[in-house]
Amino acid sequence: MQDLHHTPTADEDVYYAIRRDIIFGRLPAGERLRLTPLAERYGSSVSALRERLVRLVSEGFATGEGQRGFYVADMSEAGLREIAELRILLECHALRLSFQKGDTEWEASIVSAHHKLHRMEERMKAGDSSAREAWKQHDWEFHQALIQACGSPELLSVHGTVFDKYLRYQMRLLTFRGDAAAAEHKQLLDAALDRDASRGEAILRQHIEGGVDHCLSYYQG
Repeated sequence: MQDLHHTPTADEDVYYAIRRDIIFGRLPAGERLRLTPLAERYGSSVSALRERLVRLVSEGFATGEGQRGFYVADMSEAGLREIAELRILLECHALRLSFQKGDTEWEASIVSAHHKLHRMEERMKAGDSSAREAWKQHDWEFHQALIQACGSPELLSVHGTVFDKYLRYQMRLLTFRGDAAAAEHKQLLDAALDRDASRGEAILRQHIEGGVDHCLSYYQG
């Protein structure tokens, strides 16, 4: 997910706007992405918009079907499970590396990120739906902070794309798990500060699998 504090370049702004609208469901799964209306909506030329959609296709957020045009990528139970397993694989590996290499500045960054996330979780538990996107932004920032010291920009980049695909499912149904997820976030913070990678990986797997089960209970209902 793009950082809310990041100012995109002229080449990035339309791409990030469309990507974010797909992630947060403003462009629903399966919807046709008609070039002329979208160009007007995002203030872009048709040719520039096509380039950004091709990039989104390459990342799996959209599909291109030859002369039929572009569509928002579909969503399914099998798709969610596959993405969740990829997230577990990548994030657990990055977590272990980060716990090994992180310094005092890294520790400070995860404490700060957790504090911000905790505040948003409290607002969500109180029923403040206006905190919806800020909650997921801070959730992303916390999980990014945990793995930021892994030392592999490529790993972080691939993980970021997978995380955003996972986030699409969460935002489709706004599956906030309340106290359970908040407790797991605190446990992840404690494991990081203790440099206990095995405990951290176990909590992370539980956290992601719990999110999948919660999401599918709504998806199938």
